[in-house]
Amino acid sequence: MALPVKEQAKYWGVATAVFLVALWYLGDVILPFVLGGAIAYMLDPVADRLEAMGLSRIMSVVVITLAATIIFVLLILLVIPTLIQQAGQLINSAPVLFGQLQHWLTETFPQIMDEGSTIRQQLQAIGEAIRSKGGDLFDSVLSSALSLINILVLIVVVPVVAFYLLLDWDNMVAKIDGLMPRDHLETIRQIARDIDRTLASFIRGQGTVCIILGTYYAVSLMLVGLNFGLVVGFVAGMISFIPYVGALVGGVLAIGLALFQFWGDWTWIGAVVAIFAFGQFFEGNILSPKLVGSSVGLHPVWLIFALSAFGNLFGFVGMLVAVPVAAMIGVLVRFVLDSYKQGRLYQGLAGQVPASAKDPEPEA
Repeated sequence: MALPVKEQAKYWGVATAVFLVALWYLGDVILPFVLGGAIAYMLDPVADRLEAMGLSRIMSVVVITLAATIIFVLLILLVIPTLIQQAGQLINSAPVLFGQLQHWLTETFPQIMDEGSTIRQQLQAIGEAIRSKGGDLFDSVLSSALSLINILVLIVVVPVVAFYLLLDWDNMVAKIDGLMPRDHLETIRQIARDIDRTLASFIRGQGTVCIILGTYYAVSLMLVGLNFGLVVGFVAGMISFIPYVGALVGGVLAIGLALFQFWGDWTWIGAVVAIFAFGQFFEGNILSPKLVGSSVGLHPVWLIFALSAFGNLFGFVGMLVAVPVAAMIGVLVRFVLDSYKQGRLYQGLAGQVPASAKDPEPEA
């Protein structure tokens, strides 16, 4: 006999509370396991495809590990040092760039920049803040990032966790499936498939889109000679998972830098604008339809709220789990709404077949 709905709600509520409490107290302790699980989830289809080509599971994981190691070493040697160097230069150059902006506004709009005007006072306050806090901000961000994801975790723990989870992924899924309540097994499986489809579309598909766009923006901006092009391209690509935000932030930053660097040479300024215009066209018409599709079901506002709420409550780990949890909640809400629309509370008497519409009795 199945448990009453109230009893089931109590047990699932306790499980949710335990998950949130663990996330709150463990925090950075579970960070390598969250990262390792995310990596294993993203690479599981690759391992399944290698298995279909004739490799064993362990050989598939070994091949993936070797390829990931080569890519990681290349990034360490070629990209990351330049990225850190340009980020530091951008932070240090911010006061100079802001001073040039203030000088241009003074010459172009003298009536706005009069002594005592609100705009002038605000610009001066912002400039002083940039001069006094710019270098400290970069140092604090870098030190906090290194304390959060230290070299030991990055090089040793996360790859090891990802390796073993990827190796046993199918077995773990089968064991979890064996622990599900039998009365609701098919319903749970359908919900799990919907969650997996949403996560696969968003994390795998949108993650690939972010990498492609980030590489395109960074390489293109560096080819036109824009200072700090690698940093701008990286930022624009990494936040492209929020529709239009990546292109907007990256475009404003790149065009602003281009105006200072190429002022008067409208050809190069137009080239920077064209780079982001083509990037938006390429993403909207080719990348997203092919790699993400229309089945994600995560509204941008809901995504931004989830990232903000989980990041504020649980820190960096909360931001990592925000997207999966938001996808799960979205799927569960859609399931509840579908069940509600099929029930008596929604349909009422309208869902019943009138007696006059029933098949007439055969004549004698």
